[in-house]
Amino acid sequence: MSKQTLRAAILVISTTAAKDASTDASSTVLKDVFEEEGSGKWEVVESKIIGDEVLDIQRSVMEWTDHNGSINVIITTGGTGFAVSDITPEAITPLLHKQAPGLVHGMLAASLVVTPFALMSRPVAGVRNKTIVVTLPGSPKGAKENLQSIIKLLPHACQQAAGADSRKLHAGGVKKLEKEAGVASGYDQPHSHSHSHTHDHSHGHSHGHGHSHGHGHSHGHAMPVRHTSSSQNPLSNDPALGPTRRNRSSPYSMLSVEDALKLIKEHTPPPQIVKAKVDGTLVGSVLAEDVTASEAVPAYRASIVDGYAVIATEDSSSTKGVFPVASISHASPGEIPPLEVGQIARITTGAPLPPGATSVVMVEDTVLKTMTDDGNEEKDVEIFAEGVKPGENVREIGSDIKKGEVILRKGEEISAVGGELGLLASIGKAKVPVYKRPVIGVLSTGDEIVEHSRPGDLRLGEVRDCNRPTIMSAAKGWGFEVVDLGIARDKPGDLEQNLRDALRRVDVVITSGGVSMGELDLLKPTIERSLGGTIHFGRVSMKPGKPTTFATVPVKDNDGNRVSKVIFSLPGNPVSAIVTLHLFVLPSLHYASGVSPAGLPKVLVTLSHEVRLDPQRAEYHRAVATIAKDGLIYAGSTGGQRSSRVGSLKSANALLCLPTGKGSLEKGTKIEALLMGSLATSIGGQIE
Repeated sequence: MSKQTLRAAILVISTTAAKDASTDASSTVLKDVFEEEGSGKWEVVESKIIGDEVLDIQRSVMEWTDHNGSINVIITTGGTGFAVSDITPEAITPLLHKQAPGLVHGMLAASLVVTPFALMSRPVAGVRNKTIVVTLPGSPKGAKENLQSIIKLLPHACQQAAGADSRKLHAGGVKKLEKEAGVASGYDQPHSHSHSHTHDHSHGHSHGHGHSHGHGHSHGHAMPVRHTSSSQNPLSNDPALGPTRRNRSSPYSMLSVEDALKLIKEHTPPPQIVKAKVDGTLVGSVLAEDVTASEAVPAYRASIVDGYAVIATEDSSSTKGVFPVASISHASPGEIPPLEVGQIARITTGAPLPPGATSVVMVEDTVLKTMTDDGNEEKDVEIFAEGVKPGENVREIGSDIKKGEVILRKGEEISAVGGELGLLASIGKAKVPVYKRPVIGVLSTGDEIVEHSRPGDLRLGEVRDCNRPTIMSAAKGWGFEVVDLGIARDKPGDLEQNLRDALRRVDVVITSGGVSMGELDLLKPTIERSLGGTIHFGRVSMKPGKPTTFATVPVKDNDGNRVSKVIFSLPGNPVSAIVTLHLFVLPSLHYASGVSPAGLPKVLVTLSHEVRLDPQRAEYHRAVATIAKDGLIYAGSTGGQRSSRVGSLKSANALLCLPTGKGSLEKGTKIEALLMGSLATSIGGQIE
């Protein structure tokens, strides 16, 4: 085979990436495969991003295949699924002069080893003029696996498509081709003991049977080669295998709380920017950009007292004496006649100064001398004030806010106190850019779970659902929109459908139950095997809440754009669910909303009694934190801490961060605590 460098082009098909190239992760991954696994035979000479439009796709491909013929292979990524906007196969197929079903089969076979969801891709491959065209999935992982499965065979196909002499290429037989490509047939797999029996018959046909201990059967064709490691396989139980073949211990690594929080920060989707109205609904939002004043406040020279506008010179000679009241200025719109020397104008607080006026004298420094004939108005007023200076009792233009001044910074949160809203309203802002707060869906799981409000007694095995209303109330209290997703039963299809429906409606799904080791704990396998999601962690070294699970799932939004959505699967025990909600879910919601710092505030507290430590896991102990008159914060346990004991959450406003250890922490020890609510106050001073 010629040592000539082959030329590749990568076409990323994604409406999202076409708008924002930084969201494209596939092209870099594919370039790495060509460079690192292409045996030095490839150079990526073209790379382009286009939207999900048939004509754009076809135009881009033909530009590379029809003009100079210098591109040996075009690799597309994206648009091969079943979504409405996935039209890559339909765009590419009419362009192909020859089909290449072998390449398609090889990619599907290799991906099928990794996940059954490989069958959800609709790849096509073939030849246009002298260029091989192959379509890959849009996910970086799927695209990488597909290209890896064919990368070693592509040079041979490209040589033939470019017009090379097939007879010369195949001289030396298949073994020579396999050696040059760096692949092996089923007969040549290491440690495979094969026995071949060939029977020649007079009518000229033969039967070859290859039997391998590795279960490989080959008829002279290169078999798909796996390039991914077993660590990339789903770790969860396969529900189809039944209880006898489920994992007997968790396959997920036990992470520290700190490492789990790092993964949450790393994999929570970045906040999205939207324009929001400046009204009460803005409370809790975080500004995505600096806000600059488009007008000055005040916009005119205004009085800061009730009194009389005067013309004061530097020597103040004209401010003391009796003056006629020439006009009246109230804090209302309207024209005001100019003030002449020797006149004064009655003025109210906040009203604009008449043109020509320099200062305002307080009404307390004056006395009425005469009235109009009807007795309804002031005619002359005597001013007693001496030394009145220009600008006295006057609010100058822009003295509060200057035009062009940055009044609020990116990252500032709009509080319920009202100061930020007041600032925005004062400069006439109708809308501001903020980070969109994610919509949260809350789902309970389990055949045993019934609505908490269902009348009548419980049957044996039934449990009232206290997790869903508790989680929903907490999320609403944090200022997020919450969708009630109901209860999903312990059936793989039912749970999968509930989650798919949820991911279409919300940005973050919070579930409780179904994450332990039972045969009906289906959340992890449903996320990994049915939704194609990635479980970033499935166990945390903490008490309570060890089986807490954090995952992301690739989905397409209503506009057909590929996005990542978050699933938190919390333990079913009520206390575990609420503790992990505050500890893990809240920081993720903050990251997605642009809130900083993320998570619960941490304070130093003094233990009001002895607390026993757990020798194996860090514990988040429910407590009541109280600020005493001595200025210190004291914390006391809410009682029994069993993970199913909902009562331990009653009145709790803090989680004591207890380290692992033997023995106990003595009364008076200072430790860190996470505040879930407002501090209580002590009337009697220091807590004994």
